[in-house]
Order: sequence, then C-alpha cells, then structure tokens
Amino acid sequence: MAIRIVRLGSPRSKDKGLRIGTVRRPPRGVRKEDYARKDIYDVWYPNLAPSEALLKEAQAAEDDPSWSRFQRKYIAEMKKPEASRSLDLLAALSHHAEMAVGCYCENESRCHRSILRALLLQRGADLA
Repeated sequence: MAIRIVRLGSPRSKDKGLRIGTVRRPPRGVRKEDYARKDIYDVWYPNLAPSEALLKEAQAAEDDPSWSRFQRKYIAEMKKPEASRSLDLLAALSHHAEMAVGCYCENESRCHRSILRALLLQRGADLA
C-alpha cells in the first residue's frame, strides 16, 4: 500500500487505486464524467492545491529564489488546520490503500506536488 505522486493525465498503472487531483481547477474542455477515463483524476481535492494567488506566483516563478518563496508560502498554507488534517489523513491511509496524488505540471521539481511529497513523508506516509 502506498501513495504515488503523479502527473495527472499520465497513464495509470493497473490496480493503482484512487487518483486524487490536488489542483486548483478542473481541466478545461473535458467533461466531468471523462476525468477518470482520461486518467486525470477520480476525485478532485483542491484543499491541497495552492491558493489562487499562490498558484499565480508559482506559475511565474522562473528562478530559484522565486521558487523558494513559493515553497515557503505553500508550506505555510499546508500548516493551516484543514490542509494539515488532510495531509495527516492521506499519510495514514497510505498504509492501508493504494492511491495517487497529482497535478498537471510537467516538471515535478517545479510543481507543488514535489512539496506534497516531502510533507507526506514528514507525516510518515508510505510513498511509492
């Protein structure tokens, strides 16, 4: 049992469990009933996505200092009670179920999902 950190829309491995979209917005131009079929996500969970303002900052981060600022602010958002409880829940579930958490970004190293990976590990999650 484990959590995989994935790019939404990438092909799923067989029997890899629930795919959770930790993105601010659903995909444009895709019907809701096609999200799972197109390997986007099974459940949309924006609670772990950066806030709208912070998302814009991340998308504009073109150098290491601006990315570091985004990381600090996103980690601060994830310390808020609702997000913190969500991370705790996912970490606990990772020991009992297969699931994937993801975002649309092509480059994980410049995506909030890389930070989610670290935050989940800090909480003792089983990561694949």
